[in-house]
Amino acid sequence: MSALPKRIGFLTFGHWQPVPGSQVRTARDALLQSVELAVAAEELGLDGAYVRVHHFARQLASPFPLLTAIAMRTSRIEIGTGVIDMRYENPLYMAEEAAAADLLAGGRLQLGVSRGSPETALRGAEAFGHVPPEGTTDADLAREGTALFRAAIGGATVVDADPRMTGGVRGRLAVQPQSPGLSDRIWWGSGTFATAAWTAEQGMNLMSSTLLSEDTGVPFDQLQAEQIERFRAGWAAAGWEREPRVSVSRSVLPITSDLDRQYFGGDRGSADQVGLLEGVRARFGKSYTGEPDVLAEELAKDAAVREADTLLLTVPNMLGVDYNAHLLETVVRHVAPAIGWAPAGRGSADRS
Repeated sequence: MSALPKRIGFLTFGHWQPVPGSQVRTARDALLQSVELAVAAEELGLDGAYVRVHHFARQLASPFPLLTAIAMRTSRIEIGTGVIDMRYENPLYMAEEAAAADLLAGGRLQLGVSRGSPETALRGAEAFGHVPPEGTTDADLAREGTALFRAAIGGATVVDADPRMTGGVRGRLAVQPQSPGLSDRIWWGSGTFATAAWTAEQGMNLMSSTLLSEDTGVPFDQLQAEQIERFRAGWAAAGWEREPRVSVSRSVLPITSDLDRQYFGGDRGSADQVGLLEGVRARFGKSYTGEPDVLAEELAKDAAVREADTLLLTVPNMLGVDYNAHLLETVVRHVAPAIGWAPAGRGSADRS
């Protein structure tokens, strides 16, 4: 049995391609099907619908219209990102969008942000008008933008008032609207031990990456569990009053039919992978593929899944809503109970 009660959500990259076998052929397909899958996930009792954000690619990009559309079709599940690349964002405009989306969602927004990952564009953020100042890095740009964004959603004043427009009143103004509680629902996507410790110092929740730029020779789940341990130690040392949240993501593909076997049978990433990412040795986690009872046993032993409170299931979205709803239903019925999960409203633990 898992060490912590669990929330489970899905994470979609929102790929679309007009290729044989694809059920998601256009950007419109990707957007509408993301909404429909969120509705199906809520009906199945899942806890969250999360979207990945990429630019200059046939994948989901601008999250706030999509998250708002999901919010309008659901009533309970968390809606979030995993993650937004903060190198591309105008922090104050993003603060307005995030607060508006959260208000419309009734306080269900969970925003994962980060420095971003390797991408197809060369200096893509610069094309959006965001250039790191001389002597700084992309990581610095993302962290500085995140700090301003978090200050803005927390109500900090960020600009002088114009007395000509305020009846002579002087002072400083905050962005509007404000959504109470949103500040506690910001997550940082971390791929190293060092950034996990930094995340704790900043008081953000932790989204542990699907790859870690560390390789000590231990299996990925143990490496990730150590990262989570360091985050929690840093959180305690910082003296934050609230309890943090921690998420990990996994590809879990149960095989119960000939169609499942056709898609995912055989050896498909059943072991950790080690490689170079931007010149740094990194370890990637394996996919969980097989009979549901076997997956339940394996996932229950996953050290990082045990240590996290939230598990995000990455879905093969191009196979369409019906297939992915079937996949999620199989997971929640036959795999998820082994890690301490129960459908919303039926668990013994308080997941509020």
